[in-house]
Amino acid sequence: MRVIRKYANRRLYDTQQSRYVTLEDLRRLIIEEEPFKVEDAKSGEDLTRTILLSIIIEQEQADSEAEVFSNDLLAQLIRVYDMTSPLPLSRYLEQGTQLMLEQQKRLQSQWKQAMRNTPLEFMRELTEENMRFWQKTLNQPGQADDSDNAEPHEGDSSDASNDNKPSS
Repeated sequence: MRVIRKYANRRLYDTQQSRYVTLEDLRRLIIEEEPFKVEDAKSGEDLTRTILLSIIIEQEQADSEAEVFSNDLLAQLIRVYDMTSPLPLSRYLEQGTQLMLEQQKRLQSQWKQAMRNTPLEFMRELTEENMRFWQKTLNQPGQADDSDNAEPHEGDSSDASNDNKPSS
């Protein structure tokens, strides 16, 4: 993993390439899926999250038409931090974003195939894949599944041993 050191003067130094880098250089590493860690040069504290947030802020300010975070969304995110028991938001954001990126790649690579198939068939396949992803996500181990703990309702035939018993 590439180590980037942040100095007190706010400069970032790439220890692998022995040169100073910018946030734009780090953004390119992210796009190229090159793993890196940013640490404080003096204390060794991990500053990666702070730098990643800085890159996002820079992206948001650079092109107002490519804005990802609206004011309303940012306000909602701030409210999540103030909840007494915060939602597991990071997991859903990570998985949702991963799904979106995978779909983007697949759409780009399958454009030629989509032209051969009917658009309706292509959308059906995409919808089915989305459903499988969210079913898998929502049914991960450790998740409470209401159907496992639900009591049978009157008329349910879930208990086969009672099917042949006469009523009293």
